[in-house]
Amino acid sequence: MGYTIGVDVGGTFTDVVLGGTFGAIAVAKCLSTHYDPIAGIVAGVTRALGDRDPAQVTRVVHATTLATNAVLERKGVRVAFVTTQGFRAAVPLGRYARVEEDRYDLRFSPPPPPVAADDCFEVVERVSARGAVLTPLDLDSVRRAAAAITARGIRSAAVCLLHSYANPAHERQVAELLRESIPDVVTSSEIWPEIREYERATTTIMSAYIGPLMASYLSQLRERLAEIGIRAPVHVMESSGGVISAELAARRAVATIESGPAAGVLAAAGTGFPDVISFDMGGTTAKACVVRGGTPEITNEFHVGGKGSFGGRRAGTGVPIKTPAIDLAEVGAGGGSVAWLDAAGALRVGPHSAGSSPGPACYGLGGSEPTVTDANLVLGYLSSASLPLTPDLAAKALDRLASPLGVSREEAAYAVHEIVSASMASAVHVVTVQRGIDPRGFALVAFGGAGPMHAARVAERFGIGTVVVPAHCGVASAAGLLTGALSTDRVLSRLDAPDSSAVFTSLATDAAADLGVSLSDPGVLVSRSVDVRFKGQSHDLTVAWTSSREVLASRFFARYEEVYGIAQRGEIELVSYRIHLTAPTSPPPDTTGNGADGDGADGGGTAAAVPRARRAYFPESGGYAEVPVHTRDTMADRPLHGPAIIEDAESTIVVPPGWAATLAGTRAVHLTRSTTCRTS
Repeated sequence: MGYTIGVDVGGTFTDVVLGGTFGAIAVAKCLSTHYDPIAGIVAGVTRALGDRDPAQVTRVVHATTLATNAVLERKGVRVAFVTTQGFRAAVPLGRYARVEEDRYDLRFSPPPPPVAADDCFEVVERVSARGAVLTPLDLDSVRRAAAAITARGIRSAAVCLLHSYANPAHERQVAELLRESIPDVVTSSEIWPEIREYERATTTIMSAYIGPLMASYLSQLRERLAEIGIRAPVHVMESSGGVISAELAARRAVATIESGPAAGVLAAAGTGFPDVISFDMGGTTAKACVVRGGTPEITNEFHVGGKGSFGGRRAGTGVPIKTPAIDLAEVGAGGGSVAWLDAAGALRVGPHSAGSSPGPACYGLGGSEPTVTDANLVLGYLSSASLPLTPDLAAKALDRLASPLGVSREEAAYAVHEIVSASMASAVHVVTVQRGIDPRGFALVAFGGAGPMHAARVAERFGIGTVVVPAHCGVASAAGLLTGALSTDRVLSRLDAPDSSAVFTSLATDAAADLGVSLSDPGVLVSRSVDVRFKGQSHDLTVAWTSSREVLASRFFARYEEVYGIAQRGEIELVSYRIHLTAPTSPPPDTTGNGADGDGADGGGTAAAVPRARRAYFPESGGYAEVPVHTRDTMADRPLHGPAIIEDAESTIVVPPGWAATLAGTRAVHLTRSTTCRTS
């Protein structure tokens, strides 16, 4: 019997899911080890394996925030930027849009550029947007740049020449010369050959910035897994929800920047509901994404870092990355988010998180600041699990808020619960209401260690009547990794290419080489799309490819009206050609939870043979009241009406008054509104 392992490393917990050929799975949840993330992975994998033979593991799929954290914390390697003569200032000058709190700040200073001005170098050459060589490449200028980079002690370089997507010959020559003295060199034509010079430059720079870190990390991960007997291939989740080999992830590290959040969306898409809102709340952040027709929304450009408001990231406030990614909204609200009072004495929650060290006060690991987890424990929503929780420490932490606010401990705790729910609702607002989507027609799929505790309250704010909590909801992202297909994307900008078939064939051949497969192999699928715009406009929209110009235009017109609300017609122009290639892997294990075993923490309790009861706080019930506490095993065939609590090993589901819970055949818990609930 072969096993597949999914590993998701979060800011607070490391989740591991072991999938078997016949559907049996085991799960493990342990605190993340930030000093050495691999130590937490090995501990979780060892726990999930139990007494099973590690040699029977055939595949390890990993979602990691290594790339994201390196960019946010500016811990990547020093990078030299090499570009066409006359354009070295493009990256240092950059682009920045002020958000609300910066708009009237007279002392405002923009963040530093991804590459310092002194580390930007020019070479003599010029290529037109159609690929014609206007100025031949001066090899001596390349050698001078290489010497200057080496003299500065820089060991990683990003090469992005003007219009190299149209003709990459000069970039390849520059890279060849630079590699004689610089170990790590990446080019924009290798990473993502698409128009828009600034975005293509920053995407290439970020790949050079985090590539050496990713290569080292994945190499160490393979070695440490081999030490415990696992010599299976290691695959990494891409930002777009596909899975690539560790070797390709090291070469194209920028494609893994949104690796962590993508896996959970795949789990939400597999719940059997065609239209859902994925709602993932862990220990540090909460994320939301729209899934329509079983397919997550994909964006071809996103920003990492920077600032935003109401759950979104304002374009121009972070580093633009021009690769496909699942379109998520994220807020700094999780179980570890710290509650605090601002200078005016108002209660705030997040974005700072206690993380796994020292963690919430109730963990007993040295933390003393009140967090969302502490508030939920005081409210009676949580109980001790395999990671013991100490109610007295949580109560003491909440008293630090209650006293200056002049309210009771439970009122302070519920205020924290309400504020963080409102903060998370802002992420749902961004991916639905702000984009003209009515969320009332969607089911909210809640997962993550803390998501099911807040899901019903978030749903109430939008009039959403159905909440789905899948089996093993606390480790859903790790479970989603087991369903990720081996796939990759390729793009090439060619303005109205005369032979589109040749472009698509070339892209598909390169993508197949990336995955180590042949286009003629059984099960290999290639989907084609194209970026289209009105002639004379500068922004485009992606639509499915067809060789019929008329059909292509009609698809673009329909998409244009959907995005902008304007029914417009006119001459169109084709800009960039895209392919998505998927290769078969072994059949994914059934992760519905039948026959599973597991352990974990973050709010759940151990399975009980009969329902229990405990005091929990619900304002609709007048405060604290005795409420039934079930597990999925003790839920009867009839609906369980709130207020009630359902405990898992890795999470807890809160059923507020006005809601009813039922257990589906897939072991998912469905919450439905049984009375009219508030909306806002």
